[in-house]
Amino acid sequence: MKTILNVKNLGKRFEGTQVLTDINFKVAEGEFIAIMGQSGSGKSTLLYNISGMDRPTSGNVLFGGKEISKLDDKKMSEIRLKEMGFIFQHSHLLKNLSIRDNIVLPGFKSGSVSRDKINQRADTLMIRTGILSVADHDIKKVSGGQLQRAGICRALINQPNILFADEPTGALNSSTTKDVMNIINKVNAEGTAVIIVTHDAKVAARADRVVFLMDGKIHDELRLEKYDGDEEKEFSREKRLSGWLEERGF
Repeated sequence: MKTILNVKNLGKRFEGTQVLTDINFKVAEGEFIAIMGQSGSGKSTLLYNISGMDRPTSGNVLFGGKEISKLDDKKMSEIRLKEMGFIFQHSHLLKNLSIRDNIVLPGFKSGSVSRDKINQRADTLMIRTGILSVADHDIKKVSGGQLQRAGICRALINQPNILFADEPTGALNSSTTKDVMNIINKVNAEGTAVIIVTHDAKVAARADRVVFLMDGKIHDELRLEKYDGDEEKEFSREKRLSGWLEERGF
């Protein structure tokens, strides 16, 4: 399959401390990768540096064949807006806007299609994620799970080629976590590549491939079959991943 993201010899230093060293990996179109590792291993730093939210100290990041690690802020912001989607542990929705307005805002800002088209996309996404009934609610009047679903809708409003997620289920209970992951897996099955940072083996077991970081380096990786929603297979995937992680001291 065609490579959508290519990370070459990436390194990152913070105030004289080497946080990431010689990171190399590729992401194919439609692939789902989970990044795991102990606290302080560099997981979130890696995500920020490969997505253009931060700049690596050394190495290269190619997205869609284009070098993005050295783009100026304006050009990188445009790529993040139009071609990438982002989900975080906390939704970071704007407090003065409704659920709907938070979702459509990036679509309006991109200017890629009409506002009517963006509103139609928002309705479709909210129906898929089960939050259309709270579309016009204030963000303070919905549950944490509904906020996270709104964050997913916002991340997908511009139909990105890749979705980056940093601990997207970290603040959710097990039932809501499963619901959110079902949504992410469905998005992935429809062709959007996903890179997710997580400490949760149940979440990571939904991925095609798990990359394990240790002390700022890729220590190992585990390839799994494409997730198909089969509960028996899911249990087997989780067991296999848990054993693999235990062997690596996780």
